[in-house]
Amino acid sequence: MAVLRSFRALRPRPDLASEVASVPYDVVDTTEARELAAGNPHSFLHVVRPEIDLPPETDIYDDEVYAQAPRALERLVEQGSLVRDAEKALYLYRQIMGDHAQIGVVGCASVDEYDQDLIKKHEKTRPDKEDDRTRHVLTLCAHAGPVFLTYRGTARIDAVIDSVTSTEAPLYDFVAVDGVAHTVWRVPDSVELEKAFQEVPALYVADGHHRAASASRARAARREQAESFSGEEEVNFFLTVLFPGEQLKILPYNRVVRDLFGASRAEFLERLREVMKVTPGGPPSPDHKGAFSIYVGGEWFQVEAPPEAIEADHPVESLDAAILQERVLGPILGIENPQTSTRIDFVGGIRGTDELARRVRDHGGGVAFSLFPLSVGELLAVADAGLVLPPKSTWFEPKLRSGLLIHEF
Repeated sequence: MAVLRSFRALRPRPDLASEVASVPYDVVDTTEARELAAGNPHSFLHVVRPEIDLPPETDIYDDEVYAQAPRALERLVEQGSLVRDAEKALYLYRQIMGDHAQIGVVGCASVDEYDQDLIKKHEKTRPDKEDDRTRHVLTLCAHAGPVFLTYRGTARIDAVIDSVTSTEAPLYDFVAVDGVAHTVWRVPDSVELEKAFQEVPALYVADGHHRAASASRARAARREQAESFSGEEEVNFFLTVLFPGEQLKILPYNRVVRDLFGASRAEFLERLREVMKVTPGGPPSPDHKGAFSIYVGGEWFQVEAPPEAIEADHPVESLDAAILQERVLGPILGIENPQTSTRIDFVGGIRGTDELARRVRDHGGGVAFSLFPLSVGELLAVADAGLVLPPKSTWFEPKLRSGLLIHEF
């Protein structure tokens, strides 16, 4: 049974929604955030990247950065950019990117369910990133960015969503500068959706593992400080958007290795042929699982993993990212730990394959690997088994905008 709870949202004034809504904090660095927010006092980047309003030399983990976040939030409220709903509600959030559309339910999930692994994970979190988001959440007293959850869709939930979107006028409906359309509806009666989600056996973190972990840590800190604690306080629940898995679009997370580990191109290809089938030419994007496109020495090659690797009876070992790591990156290129190696770059699929070739040329050598995207079924199978994906296995698009709906506690 999945807990979904309505909440009293802090949200943009309708005419300012497109100006308030921002990209997530973790897809831009400080310089990019400062440029995106320039000349826009309503941008939610002032809240989620508060260092942009401090001197350029300020360290992003400085005490003043965390102190600036609630000041920025309060300023948005005082100037009328953000308003508080009078009543609790659930919301629907649709995104359209090109010919792809997805619509999710916005509400609050249970920290207890997260802690008990009833909300399943597929990724390990880094303590430093947890520390940063936990401090930001506690200082802000709000969940500023939603956790992206998924679930196996049901006809009952779909019916409620269809009814709302076909009969209710949207609160917001705008196209962002990147061409992605964002539409938000308020659900007039949350009871039916809350009951429908009670029939969902499990929720899964698709994206936002660090935001979810920080919500858990923030709740623990508040509980430790409180003289009494009922478990019904708002801090016991965190902001989420829940999309049915069949609607999600996962792009590949590609790799660029900056050198060939001392080998010439010919030597690298010779070693690669010992573990994979290698064919010159072909497209820069593979068209099926177990296939890779690689760019080395100014040329694309098609690479095929052996059947025994693809058909391995293990939800992680059979994944393309795992096959690449175990057969190529580790033994041939010396990338033993891709999370700590400075010789490897991870490139989200949204950047395209031309970016892979450009990086190899800019490095003056090395090799790029274009992967076939992971399926939602593979992601759920890994989470169901209590395992974790190889690092940087999924890139979800479109990204959820921050600042459209905020959960205060």
